Amino acid sequence: MEKMTKMIEQLLSIFRNVFDDDNLVINSSTTAQDIDGWDSLAHISLIVAIEKSFNLRFSTAEISDFENVGQMAELILRKQANV
Repeated sequence: MEKMTKMIEQLLSIFRNVFDDDNLVINSSTTAQDIDGWDSLAHISLIVAIEKSFNLRFSTAEISDFENVGQMAELILRKQANV
């Protein structure tokens, strides 16, 4: 759980940058519906920023499977463990 908490903290910085909102708060259950401006274009920007930040790539299938921030964090942790 500690790894997940740290990962979400790291993602928070990326989310705040992409959505240009220093007061943005996210948690593992946060979805696109919870954040103003999280449309398809913002989603692409977010994915690119995450990939650059963590030096990894998501497949199209992985991206389409994301339902919330927790799923993003879990996949990043799995990809990091496989490096």
